[in-house]
Amino acid sequence: MPSMEGRKLQLAGGSTYLVSLPKRWVISAGLKAGDTVFLETANDGSVAIRPRTGERPEVRRKIFNERDTENRDHLLRKLVGAYVSGFGLIEIRYPPSSAAFARRVAREFCRLVIGPEVIEETRNSLTIQDLSDASDLSVEKCLRRMQLTVRAMLEDSVTALKTSDESLARDVELRGQDVNRLYWMVAKQYHLTHIHPLQPTAPNGNASAITGYLLIAKHLERIGDHAQRIAAAYPTLVDGKGLDPKLAKEIDDARSSLVALLDKAFSALVSKNIALANEAIDAKTAHQKLIDQLSHRVASKRGEELLALGGVVDSLLRCGGYTSEIAEQAIDIAVMTDPEAS
Repeated sequence: MPSMEGRKLQLAGGSTYLVSLPKRWVISAGLKAGDTVFLETANDGSVAIRPRTGERPEVRRKIFNERDTENRDHLLRKLVGAYVSGFGLIEIRYPPSSAAFARRVAREFCRLVIGPEVIEETRNSLTIQDLSDASDLSVEKCLRRMQLTVRAMLEDSVTALKTSDESLARDVELRGQDVNRLYWMVAKQYHLTHIHPLQPTAPNGNASAITGYLLIAKHLERIGDHAQRIAAAYPTLVDGKGLDPKLAKEIDDARSSLVALLDKAFSALVSKNIALANEAIDAKTAHQKLIDQLSHRVASKRGEELLALGGVVDSLLRCGGYTSEIAEQAIDIAVMTDPEAS
């Protein structure tokens, strides 16, 4: 039966807290003064002290048995689901007649996400292994890359409309795939943190904040989707005539306001600055006024142009809401993880 005893914390040097270890435990673990012990923090806030590093958790395997019915989307969704659920090995079993189909979808899946590679193939099965390392691409790095990517997508989607740049509009759409890859990586690390709570997959080792980071990643993915939607309006709005200069300026003003909101909200997240996060939330009011002005001008349009411009305005509005939600999550995470936040 495990035993429990109380030990008092001691303050040393004004900033370091010490606690003594039971002598019997130190001797039984073969430790001596100067040796290193290892602390592991669980999701419930408890701390385990170990005399040596823990072993890597066993790799989880998921098996999919495919039949003769071939549906690319169905199999691809299952593979992505297994990936974000933290399965390190995914095996696809299929009849020989479906081998070409399964291999094609498996390789498409490996291109869509970060880490997985096909490591083994037979006549009726193949195995995919996730080779990514959470320490190489942490949640913080994923979010930073997502923020920079969707920021550039917003900038370029509006520039494509203003300058009739077809290649730039198409490039915005392609970058949406990069945002999806990063979102799936964050989702995978979220699940790994709950499956293996003692593994260092959580941001800054704090598992309690991982849900907030996942929500932020989802908001960034949504912003990327709307940047693609803005770029997709290109054929209708620039078909031989370009945008009206006044309309183009108002769209550009709304875009500038949105990017500034995104920058402020994300800076608040990184710095755990609650005051800055509140500024980002309050600034949504000014952004809403720009959207209202833009909506009034768009209302005078007709037909396909009205529908396309209405979609652009709606996307600029919704993205403002997502940036506000990122700022709200920044406040929650700051309060949760920083004892001195106010």
